[in-house]
Amino acid sequence: MPFDQDAHGGAGALDEASDEALLVLFANGDAEAARDLTARLVPVIMAHAYRLLGNRAEAEDVTQEALMRLWKIAPDWRQGEAKVTTWLYRVTANLATDRLRGRKRSGPPLDEVAEPVDATPGMEARLQTRARAEALQGALGDLPERQRQAVVLRHIEGLANPEIAAIMEISTEAVESLIARGKRALSQALGGRRDELGLD
Repeated sequence: MPFDQDAHGGAGALDEASDEALLVLFANGDAEAARDLTARLVPVIMAHAYRLLGNRAEAEDVTQEALMRLWKIAPDWRQGEAKVTTWLYRVTANLATDRLRGRKRSGPPLDEVAEPVDATPGMEARLQTRARAEALQGALGDLPERQRQAVVLRHIEGLANPEIAAIMEISTEAVESLIARGKRALSQALGGRRDELGLD
C-alpha cells in the first residue's frame, strides 16, 4: 500500500520531479515515485488534518484515506488541470469536516494522553510553547469550519489567497472575508491570555 513508507527513499532525478509528474509515474507502475511522493505529502497533509481536527489519531486516519483516494484516481490524473496539493487539501478538508460532524452526533472522542513533561533546564520555555500551541489549537477548534480552514491554509500552511480559493472552491474575496473574521475571533479568544502565554 503506497501509504506505507519504505526506508530507502530514492535520491536523484525523482527528487526534482513535480508532485504531478510523480503521480503520473506512480500510475504507470513506478513504486519509487510512489515512495517519494508519499514522503513529500504525508507531513503536509498530516499537519493540515491535525490543525482541522485537533486529534492526532484522527488526523492519521484522514491522511491515509486522502492518500488512498489520490492513488485511486492517479490513472485518470490530467496534468495541468490542478496541483496535487490543492486536490489533497480539498479532500483532507472534506474528510475532516465529515469527522467533525460525526463527532457532534456521537460526542467528542477520548482525549489524547498528554506526553510526560521532561523536568530539565528550559522546561518553563517548553511548557509555554506547548501552552501556546494548545491555546491556538483550542481557539482554532472553536471557529466555524470554513473560517478555521481558511485561517489554517493562510497563516499556518502559508498558502496564497488564490490557491486557498481554489482549494475551498470559493472566490478570493470570500477567502479574505473568512480569514478576517477568523483572525478577529482568534484575537478575541486569545486576547485575555496574552500575559499568560507570553504573546506580544
